[in-house]
Amino acid sequence: MTILEELQWRGLYADCTDLDALTARLASGPTTLYAGFDPTADSLHVGNLVPLLALRRFQDYGHHPIALAGGATGMIGDPSGKSSERNLQTPAQVEANIAAIRLQLAKFLDFEATANPARLVDNASWTAPFTFLEFLRDVGKHFPVNLMLAKDSVRTRLEEGGISYTEFSYMLLQAHDFYHLRTEADCEVQVGATDQWGNITAGTELIRRKSGATAWGLTFPLLTKSDGTKYGKSASGAVWLDPKRTTPYRFYQFFMQAEDADVIKLLKVLTFLSQEEIDALEAELVSAPGARAAQKALAQAVTTLVHGESVCADAMRASTIMFGGGLDGISESVFEDVVGEVPTTDISSDLLTGEGTGLLDLLVTAGLCPSKGQARKDLQGGGINVNNVRCNPQDLNRALTLSDTLFGRYILFRKGKRNYAVLRLNDAN
Repeated sequence: MTILEELQWRGLYADCTDLDALTARLASGPTTLYAGFDPTADSLHVGNLVPLLALRRFQDYGHHPIALAGGATGMIGDPSGKSSERNLQTPAQVEANIAAIRLQLAKFLDFEATANPARLVDNASWTAPFTFLEFLRDVGKHFPVNLMLAKDSVRTRLEEGGISYTEFSYMLLQAHDFYHLRTEADCEVQVGATDQWGNITAGTELIRRKSGATAWGLTFPLLTKSDGTKYGKSASGAVWLDPKRTTPYRFYQFFMQAEDADVIKLLKVLTFLSQEEIDALEAELVSAPGARAAQKALAQAVTTLVHGESVCADAMRASTIMFGGGLDGISESVFEDVVGEVPTTDISSDLLTGEGTGLLDLLVTAGLCPSKGQARKDLQGGGINVNNVRCNPQDLNRALTLSDTLFGRYILFRKGKRNYAVLRLNDAN
């Protein structure tokens, strides 16, 4: 397949300013393209993977990708897809976010390739030297206000209460980015999600008006669930690429929980698995949906891509704990990822010293059972596990001591298949 054919098969094609002309251009030899990433936070999130991986796909076909970190545009904020004005960030915040995002961008593109190394640029380097008057004269004069008002991002905000001049001007900054890269780096293509269409076409129009050069815009659909809601959110907010914001275990589980209706699309968009591999997973999804092979392949592929093989292995190991797997060989850091996902109660080590405290009492303390009577019934029914080892009726009078703790600090309880609770010694070293 050509790169455009692969994008279409993967569901990554939405629109193009001139598909026939771009198809011919790509067939003639390598081109340079870019995608922008504004530093609105100190980490990229799952949604950012779509344009980032699109750059890598183009690079794998021999093209020259540029990842743009928006040190300038990040000071303003893109109004696209936003119903209200963003809170402006300080220069220090933007600088810190840029530093963090640069490290993440560098993980997905090959900056050492011999023939077509990726490049990382910051639009502040060419925007900051511009004076306000120069920008109005050299860029602003090429934008009729009526055309700007017709852009979806602007029109929507006007209908919902208004837009500031600051955010209204955002598309001029992004258009100038495209013009600068077209002029200085021979960049002919900008890629982005459909919500960037207005900004991208503003760039192709500015290039045409100022230099007469040819440039193309190529967009892919927003990453959404089957119900139309934006993908990449969890109950607690965005799913981040930074492990400090979203632990690798939680990241892995997010994809393990993908709905059957979404998982094949996600495999196409967020992984580099081949068409044959994805077709086989789709067939297995139909024949044996309970095995969740497609979800497992998705979670493993994306977690490995973002965090690396060893971290992904740890996340998979942590997942086995939540399904009753043994704890032999588990590291404390991996176990702590699990602890962060289940109800945890702090207790004093005094409860476990000497002869310890009765198991039934601790089940109540942990909140896993509402009373000792219910704890007794659950244990007699074979539904209680301590550190993922099933208890038996003889354990009714069992007392737990410090020797029963994991890493000298934790006790993991499970009732039934999926109800977990942890006791943590709050005075342990």
